[in-house]
Parts: sequence; C-alpha cells; structure tokens
Amino acid sequence: MPLLGGIRPPIAALCVLILALAGLTAKVLGPGKEAVAPKAVLSSQQYFAEDGAIALRASIDERVTDLERTTAALSAGRPVKAERILSDLGRTYQKWTGTTVLDLESGEVLAARGETIPLAWLDEDVLTGEHALTPRMVRLEAGDVRLMTMAVLDWKDRPQQLLIASSSLSVPAINLGPFRSMAVVAENGEVLATAGFEQAEALNSDQERQELAFLRKQMGRLADQAAVRTEQHPVRAKEPGSRGYPGVSGSLVGGDYNGRVATAGYASLSSADPEEKRSPAAGLGLTVVALMPVVQQQATDQGRELFGLAAAGVLVLLGLLAATVLWATVQRPLLRLFLESRRLARGDLTRPVTVPRWGEAARIGAALERLRGQLGGEPTASGDAPRRGIRIGGRGPLVLTAGLLLVWCVPVGLLLNRTDGSVSVPTTMVNDQRDRTDLITDRLRRALNEAQADLVSTSRLIGAEDGDAAGRLLEDTLAKHPRYQALYVVDADGRVTARAGGDPHAWARGEDLPLVRVSGHGGKEPVVQAGAPVPEGEGGTLVGEIRVEFLNSLLARPGLGEVRVVDSAGLTIAASDGFLAFEKLPRDSLTGLVRAAGVRVGAGPVENGLLIREGSGVTVAAAAPFSGGGVTADIGWTVVSWQDAERFQIAPYEREDRSVLAGMLGLAAIIFCLGWVHLVVVRPLRALATSAEKLADGDLKTVLYPRYQDEVGAVVRSLELLRQQAQAHRHNQARRSAEPRPHAGGR
Repeated sequence: MPLLGGIRPPIAALCVLILALAGLTAKVLGPGKEAVAPKAVLSSQQYFAEDGAIALRASIDERVTDLERTTAALSAGRPVKAERILSDLGRTYQKWTGTTVLDLESGEVLAARGETIPLAWLDEDVLTGEHALTPRMVRLEAGDVRLMTMAVLDWKDRPQQLLIASSSLSVPAINLGPFRSMAVVAENGEVLATAGFEQAEALNSDQERQELAFLRKQMGRLADQAAVRTEQHPVRAKEPGSRGYPGVSGSLVGGDYNGRVATAGYASLSSADPEEKRSPAAGLGLTVVALMPVVQQQATDQGRELFGLAAAGVLVLLGLLAATVLWATVQRPLLRLFLESRRLARGDLTRPVTVPRWGEAARIGAALERLRGQLGGEPTASGDAPRRGIRIGGRGPLVLTAGLLLVWCVPVGLLLNRTDGSVSVPTTMVNDQRDRTDLITDRLRRALNEAQADLVSTSRLIGAEDGDAAGRLLEDTLAKHPRYQALYVVDADGRVTARAGGDPHAWARGEDLPLVRVSGHGGKEPVVQAGAPVPEGEGGTLVGEIRVEFLNSLLARPGLGEVRVVDSAGLTIAASDGFLAFEKLPRDSLTGLVRAAGVRVGAGPVENGLLIREGSGVTVAAAAPFSGGGVTADIGWTVVSWQDAERFQIAPYEREDRSVLAGMLGLAAIIFCLGWVHLVVVRPLRALATSAEKLADGDLKTVLYPRYQDEVGAVVRSLELLRQQAQAHRHNQARRSAEPRPHAGGR
C-alpha cells in the first residue's frame, strides 16, 4: 500500500495528534513556572512608557514647529525689532526657559529673555550641512541639560538673524500615580531627567529612604538596559505579529526589595507614523523609562499540575478508545475485503467469503460471495445469499469516534477554568487605567491649547483692511495645519470677512463663553471651534474648526480599550472607535463615573478609576476631567475609558484561554482526521458497495476504474478482474449452449 493512502495514515495521524494535544494539555493547564510579575502589569508599564514617549515627542516637535512657524510668518512681513519678537513670543507661548536673537553676520546678541543661553556650542556644523538647525541637547555650566531649538529670520536687504529657544528636557508633565517614576534617558544610558521620586528629606523613616535609594539604583540599571535595547531597528525588535507603537518598546524586570519587584517599561522616541518624515524629536536618540515597584506575585493553585495530568490522561484513554473503534469498524473490515477480493481474483473460489457484519463492508462482502457462487457454478449463491448487512453505514463509526472525542473537547473548551465576576484584578491595572486616561486628557488638552495658541499667533498677522491678504494667509495656515477643517474671520456683527476650508459655522459672542467650544447639536458631527481675537480687527475673531478625526487620533492607544471624550452633560464629542454625534455613554456606571470625576476636590476635579463587576463580566474604567492651565482648563470635558478585564494577561483569563484553545485544537483534530477518513475511505466505499451490488446483479458492461491507490482501489481492481472473469464465463456458457449436440446412435 502507498505510504500516504488508505485507512492507516488518518488513524495514525489521529493518534499522534491526540498524544501531542495530551502533552500540551498537561503543560498549559498546569501552573508551570510562576513569573515574578503578571504579564498584564509588564504590558501596562510598556504602554505607559509609550504614552510618555509620545507626549515627549509631541512636546518637542511642537516646540520646533512653533518656532519655525513664527519665524516664517515674521519673515513674510515687515521687519520687527528683536525685543518685540521675544516679547510677543513669550506672551503667546509659555514653553521656553530662555530665548535669544543673534545676528548671524556679526555674531552680536540683539535681544535675550529668560535664562542665559550659552553660545559656545554654536559652530559651522550647527548652522550648515545636512543637519543644520536641528535641535541640539546642550549641557549648562550648572550640569542641567537644555534642548536648543533654532530658526532663521530672513528679511530682504537685511542680515539674517538666528532665533534660539532653550527649554528644559524634562519628563512630560503627566500624572505618574503615587508609586511610579519616569526618566528621560540619552543614547549612552545617562538619565537626563526624572520625575516621581520623593525627596529624601520628605521621607519619614530609614526604611523609606532605603527603598528610595533602591529605586534610584534600579532606574539607573534599567535605563542602561533600555538604552541598549532601543538601539535596535524597530522592525527587528518587534515580535512577529506585534503592532501599535512605531518605535522600539518593551518591558524589563529588575531586582526586588521588601517583597516588591521593580518593573519597567521603555520606549524610544519615534515618528508618529513610520511612513511620515522623521520628526526632530525622533532624531535626538532619547528613551523614556517608566519604573513601577509591584508586589511580587505568589505561586497559587499548586494542585493544578495533577489536574492537568488528569485531563491529559482522560484524553489519552478516549483517544485510544476512538482509535480502537476506527480499527475494529473501518480498518479491519476493509483489509479483510481487500484480502478476500484478491483471493477471488486469483481464482480461489473454493472457500466462502467472510462477510463483515454491517455497513458498506457487509454489502461488498455479500456481493463478493454472490460473485464467487456465480463463478463457481453454485446455484444457490445468486439468489439466497444475503444482499445487505445491517443498515448502519460507514459514517456510524465516524460519528461514534467524534462523540468519544467531543466528550473531552466540549467540557474542556466550554466548562473548564471558566471565569466569572469574582476574578481578582491587580490594583495596578486599575491605577494604570486611571493614570493613562489622565495622560490622554493632558495630551488632548495641550493639543487644543496649542491649536488656540496657533490661532493667536496667526491673528496678529491679519490686517483689518486687507481681506484678500487675510484669505491667502488663512489658506497657507490651513495647508500647514491638518488639525483644522476650516478657518475664517468673523467681524463684530458675526459676518465672515475671510475664510479657507469648509463651510463656516456661527460663532456666538459673549464674555462668559470659552474660546474653545462645541456646537452642532442635532447634526451628524460635533463642531469643535477655537477662537482668537484679531488685535487690529475692531472686534474681529479668527475662528478655527478642529477636525473631529484629529481628536479621535489622539485617543487611540493600545491597551486602553475604548476611549471617549464627553462634555459636561455626558454626551460624546470624540471617540477612539466609531460613535454617533452627542450619544450617551453605553453604561450608566460610566455616566456615574464621569459625574464623580467632575466633582471638585480641593483645587479642582480629579481623575477616578473603577472596577465594575456586572454579572459575570469585569470592566476596568477610568475618567479624567480637563484640568490644568490654558484656555481649555474649564471647558468641562472629560475623557473616559473602559475595557474588559478579559483582555488582561492575568492568570485566570490565561487559564480560560488555554482551556478554550485545547478544546478547539481537539475539535480541529477531529475534523481533520475524521474528515480525512470520510473522504478517502467512507465515501469511496459507499460508491464501491453500489458498484459491487450491480456487478453481482449481472451488470457486466460497466467497467470499474480504481481512483485511489489504496485498499479501496485494490478492491476495485479485484472487482474489475472478477467482472472480466464473469463476462468470460458467461460468454463461454453462451457459446457452449449454441454448439450442436452430437446424436446418441448411428444407423
């Protein structure tokens, strides 16, 4: 028989797959080696570091963009004194620690504000070449590191001037929570800035000071490891199938102290999209490291090892029983038919055919016995021999085998290790959901403040009497800022005097109305407007409509679930997934969480995290209202996020997923192997039984062609030989009956 044909290979494959699945079950359903920290906690630290890297990259890129945009706008107009430039820059943006205007021809400092910027680092390489005017990190005499951003002021018939802005390279101003610390790390592993460490003089005991020293030491050691790992290419650093963050990111585990182990996430600064142009911040080689001490995970469910072995043993027993059923009901009768048909084809007609008891094999055996009688001249074989066995086809054994294996697959996949609403979720996950939601809130608030600040900067370039020039300026601004869908200038009476982009919406006036607001109630999409008064416009206002898609893009973050922005009434303004304009939150518990977060505590509202248990499900939710500085501080918006705890990589859900996987693998083995048997044995055997009965009934004209080179094909070839023998036997009988008989006597 061929190696891959016939009944033996699928039965052998079924046995091998069952043994492999039993071994896998014994391994994955047991506890195995317990990790010092849950995978969900490590993933959460990685996500937090990615959020910090995104915030830092956006902050640095925004500084560069603001400076370049300001110098470009000033260079397009009339020359302005250096002191006026720095004064307007300081009023519009409060992000630089020091600014300086330098005459490039003479090297003279024309104006300076804030802290003194050293100029010894300025050389030809900084001002010319491929990397000219790119941001530089400069260390001051005091040891602090500053980020230097540069742009050129270029007026016609005047020497070029260099505008330099210095800013501290600090950790993004985000909520780190009570125990987390964060650091900005250079390419060589040097920690440039940290946040989250308590001061030694504020600690109450020597043990707290020792723990602080331990965390600082761990931050330095893990920062070195993170700097080495972020030197890899992002594609090579990612595991197959990973996605999300475009840069290099991951998690690290440090030492332990007093029952807590140091866990860290790291992420390199990278462009927002790999297809986009490399951002200035991405070229600085910085890495953000987030450190979090967590309680060391204790080993649980020690008896589960025996439980996994018991499940594997039951599977082996059921598999052996299923293989025995297939051998006794399919393989053995088929091999017997093969031997009997080959014996008859060789001409051995003396011994009766051993007819199987049931199924297609019984029908074929009965047909062979009738053919043997016809070829051997037995008068009773053609009419009295049983024509069919018990009416149970070859599918019966397959159904029985599938039932035996489903007895194991269904309970394991659907009933074993099932979770309910009592699953214990680490407190760290709830805190991280809250802190990351607050980070998204801060990111969104800063983006809206930047949008309004851009409008303020642009409004100062608009003249009240030149409408055409204002229109061209708005078109240029709209082309440079994809966050806007429309820009327009409205006068004191509400009439639009200049516009660019989409159709403008009404801009209401009032002293109590915020400069950033939402309108469009009842429409298909919320209209987010930001305004800035035009200084020379006699009551005019520059209005920019911010695209909702831009807000949605700021909300989408892996590992945070669904994120929405709601107004003070709890109506949706933007979301990471699809939404209807001004729809309510899907759960009353989320609405209550938003209201609780909006309650003023001390200086203002604070973020809240909540573990919601409803029925058999567990949901981690958080809400963070807008707070802090800028024109959006009192806008009344809240960012709310939620996700099912099933997405977390914690032990109960991992065991449930493994059980489901084991059941599905068993089901796949059943479908594959039994489907194989049905296709190569049962279905051809049914067709062969019909052909054999027709042959036994006298149909000697239909030629039997073997389609498979296996046991069934061998039986078909033997039947074809028997057909030819029966046809020759009938032809000989007909010829003898036609010959004249000789007379019995003579004359």
